[in-house]
Amino acid sequence: MEARAAASNNGLLLKLELHSDPKLLSPVRGALERLTEVLGFPAPECRSVTRAVDEALTNIMRHCYCGQLDQPIEVFCSRVRRHGAVGPDEGLEILLCDRGPPVDPAKLRGRRLDEIRPGGLGLHFIRQSMDIVQYRRARGTNQFRLVKYFNPLKSHSNC
Repeated sequence: MEARAAASNNGLLLKLELHSDPKLLSPVRGALERLTEVLGFPAPECRSVTRAVDEALTNIMRHCYCGQLDQPIEVFCSRVRRHGAVGPDEGLEILLCDRGPPVDPAKLRGRRLDEIRPGGLGLHFIRQSMDIVQYRRARGTNQFRLVKYFNPLKSHSNC
């Protein structure tokens, strides 16, 4: 898989393979919380990154796999350097891969914030928490890439 090769080239720190069962979200949250702590992120950012990944995985389980409990999801956590950076400008890249149907990029915009109704704010929280949020489809796999830098510049998104 192309995602595996990219993760290996970027200094793979952690790889998780899980089924699309929401009961598995708790151990994933625990692993990410510990990983972000070990990497030296401040406690609020550890929680923020963990929540963003939890929300993204929940969306995969709910929307890509329609609640099926036995579908594969891969999580690759790697060190990354900001392109063109000078000095120790590193971060954490989290690549979530699933084999669900292609995602319509228009649906990755989330709903308007002024619409008062339950749900639909997860993407806003993810974008608010992460420095880079990107989606792409490659070789039958949805790839949702989240990056958090230690010293963030202005956030941007390609969804």
